[in-house]
Order: sequence, then structure tokens, then C-alpha cells
Amino acid sequence: MRILLGVTGGIAAYKSCELTSLAIKAGHEVRVVMTANATRFVGPVTFEALSGNPVLLDTFVGAPLPGSTSAIDHISWARWPEAVIVAPLSANTLAKLACGLADDALSTVLMAVPSAVPVVLAPAMNTAMWEHPVVRRNLGWLRDLERYVLVEPISKRLACGDVGPGGLPDPADLLGLVTGATAPSAPVAVSGVRS
Repeated sequence: MRILLGVTGGIAAYKSCELTSLAIKAGHEVRVVMTANATRFVGPVTFEALSGNPVLLDTFVGAPLPGSTSAIDHISWARWPEAVIVAPLSANTLAKLACGLADDALSTVLMAVPSAVPVVLAPAMNTAMWEHPVVRRNLGWLRDLERYVLVEPISKRLACGDVGPGGLPDPADLLGLVTGATAPSAPVAVSGVRS
């Protein structure tokens, strides 16, 4: 399966490395699109080494797919995957999706992904951020679209020391969810997941 992984800025970005590794070991092909803030937590070279593919960082510079006519061809990146997952999904990128903004490589690619391709969103953030009324509203807007599979964060001790919801689920569970999302009419069950 061709999996497009979106990585946004958050301490949970390190788990995206494990997700990439697990997907490659399971025989999937992975391409990664990172936000600028994500690169402050994990470098793109890590994902390039794990996936064996270039990482897309900028809408206008960088990693064309084979057969692409342009280095700014976000449409070819959007048409490439059989499934998409954004893990972790920051409050910032969640808000962009809810409001239809496309101002970086990841949000631009996500806006162009064909409707038949499942898109799994796995938010991870501080508990207070997760429970903020604006984040809750944005989640409601995304659910109303019936376009995304939304994965609830898990409750745990977070990097900031708080204990509560906001943690990224286990990468193996996320991979199972992504691969299950492409099976026709197949129910997907992962603890803490709402689709």
C-alpha cells in the first residue's frame, strides 16, 4: 500500500518515525510531508532514511515524484497515496483543515487528496489545548464533513508533565487503522478511536 504520512509540530513527532519504520517493515511504501514546525522536533533526513523516499517540506521547492512535471506539483503528491495519515496532528493544522486553509505543503496536499482516499487524522497535544473550545469546535466541523477518520488521543502522562488526554496512540495501532481504512466495509477498532 502507498501511505502518505503528514507530520506536524509536536513532541509526538518522534512516534511518526516508528510508524514509518513499521509501515516499511510491513511492505508498504511511505512518503512523508512535514510542516516547518515538525522539523523542529524530527529532521527530514530521518524520514528519508526510514522511508527511502524524499520528504516534501515546501510547496514550491523540492521533492517531485517520478513522472512529475514540476517540483511544485502538489497534485501528484495528493494523487499518489492509497491512504493518508497525519500523525501527530497539531491544533494549528487541525484548525487549517477545519477552515479550509492551504498555506503550506501539508495543508495544500491534503486539500487535493481525492475523496476516495481515506485520510486518518491523529491529533496529539497538551490536554488543555485538546479540551479548548476552539479545538472542540474545529473537531466538530471536521466530523461534520464526514471526510476524515478522527483518532482520539490517548490519556497518559504527557511530555509537559500533565496527565490526561492528548497523547498519540501507539504507532502499531495507527498503522492498523490506516491499512484497515482502505478495506471496503471493514470495521476498524482501535482503542480510543472515533471514526
